[in-house]
Amino acid sequence: MDNIKTVEGDLQCRELRFAILAARFNDFIVEQLIRGAVDALKRHGAADKQIEIVRAPGAYDMPLVARKLAQSRKYDAIVALGAVIKGATAHFDYVAGECASGLARVSQETGVPIAFGVLTTLTEEQARARSEPGPENKGREAALAAVEMATLLRQVEQEIAE
Repeated sequence: MDNIKTVEGDLQCRELRFAILAARFNDFIVEQLIRGAVDALKRHGAADKQIEIVRAPGAYDMPLVARKLAQSRKYDAIVALGAVIKGATAHFDYVAGECASGLARVSQETGVPIAFGVLTTLTEEQARARSEPGPENKGREAALAAVEMATLLRQVEQEIAE
């Protein structure tokens, strides 16, 4: 395998531009995810001018906003952040499912990577644990996935062009 060419992304932001698409619903959780994402992007070389935060009302609304952001071609990747916490009704299933499938569809249709950092937890405690500052913060993880996907797609495009 030493002689097989490998194409992969890296975690260097360079001149990449990112939209952090954040739901306002459950903002006490989402704000921590945003902090984790911004911190990760900055630690990997992004300047403030390379990051924009766009707020949607809730997770269900995120796919439409993500489509507009992706279609603008202004961003190399989108970091989608939200928190859907299960309650006593089936509402959770509809919101979480539509959010996830909608964001995946937008990414596939536009070719713009959308990192899924929308928490779908059974309890508020689980959501808090996944949004605490530190290496386990899911906003941080989503931001790093966005960087890697954006750099990977650039590498793939270069390979195809050769």
